[in-house]
Amino acid sequence: MLTEDGKHLYVSYDEYHNLCEKLAIKVYQSGWQFDTILCLARGGMRPGDILSRIFDVPLAIMSTSSYRAEAGTVQGHLDIAHYITTPKGEIAGRVLLVDDLADSGHTLHKVVEMLRGNYKGITELRSAVIWTKGLSKFIPDYSVDFLPSNPWIHQPFETYDALRPEKLLEKWKV
Repeated sequence: MLTEDGKHLYVSYDEYHNLCEKLAIKVYQSGWQFDTILCLARGGMRPGDILSRIFDVPLAIMSTSSYRAEAGTVQGHLDIAHYITTPKGEIAGRVLLVDDLADSGHTLHKVVEMLRGNYKGITELRSAVIWTKGLSKFIPDYSVDFLPSNPWIHQPFETYDALRPEKLLEKWKV
């Protein structure tokens, strides 16, 4: 649900899963065949896993991080992992790069640049996200929702960002 001022988008688990399914439909309807899904951890892990299951293709993982300050709400220095975890040796062939959103577009742009420069085995690379914000400088090949007002997206699993083991013990009285 988008707030009245357009500054916050609150997403339930059901809506999140529906959006992942809609993303799968967009990719499927394009007719493009791919060999591997490469998800960007952390945001792309959930949609990447879902798409990997739907399309029955291997899931590779690349870790990136740029949101650290202010409980993960302020973008900082971008770190990109030097290695990709994949069940098939080195990543190659037609690759679908998956993340949750294109916010500024900085992360996706840098990752695509790095993949094209360092992984010559990738013959074709396309990108898929759930949300693309209006301020994004990167336009993904596949996206479900365009958000011109650039809201902060509150994803359903963010409650775990502030949950610590002690609180779980308290909650479950273990």
